[in-house]
Amino acid sequence: MNIEKAITDSISVKQKILQDVSIHAQIWKAAEYCIETYRDLGGKVLFCGNGGSAADAQHLAAELSGRYLYDRDPLYSEALHVNTSYLTAVANDYSYDLIYSRMIKGSGKKGDVLFGISTSGNSVNVINALKQAKELGMKTVAFTGAGGGEMASVADLSIRVPSEDTPRIQEAHIMIGHIICEIIESELFPRS
Repeated sequence: MNIEKAITDSISVKQKILQDVSIHAQIWKAAEYCIETYRDLGGKVLFCGNGGSAADAQHLAAELSGRYLYDRDPLYSEALHVNTSYLTAVANDYSYDLIYSRMIKGSGKKGDVLFGISTSGNSVNVINALKQAKELGMKTVAFTGAGGGEMASVADLSIRVPSEDTPRIQEAHIMIGHIICEIIESELFPRS
C-alpha cells in the first residue's frame, strides 16, 4: 500500500473535475433540480445505491434533512435503503432488483428528485429505480464513474467521475454531493 500514491490519485481525479466545466454545469443543474422541487413543488430528494454507494446515499440525505453548513429548516430527503424490514421483505418476496423501484412507485411523485449512485453505472436495482422515477415524472440524476454504464442513458442528468477506480470515484461522489448540498442550502436559506 502506497499512501502517497492513493492521495495523489485522489487529487488527480478531483483536478480533472476542477478543470472540466461541463461537470461543473452538471453539478449546478442537479442542484437546480433539487432547489426547484423544494422551493416550487413541495417535493423531496431521494437517493439510492449499493454498498459504499448506499453509505454515500445515506450521508447525502442526512446533509439535506439535517443540516449541511449551518442551522436552517430541514429538507425532506431520504436514502431508500434505510428501512431494512422493507428492504429484506421486497428482496425476499420479489427480487433485490426491485427494492428501490418498488419504493419509488409507492412514495415518489412528479417533481421529486432521485439520485442513483453506482461507480459502474450498471447496478440493476438503481437502474430500475431511475426508470420508475422517470415514469412518475421525477427528475433523475446518476452519479457514476467514467463509463457511465446503463445509468448514463437512463437518467435525465449523468455526472460521470473521470476515473475507473472505485475508491477514487466514491471519494469524488461525496465531494460532488457536498457541493450540491452547499448550493441548495445557500440558495434556499441564504445567510445575510
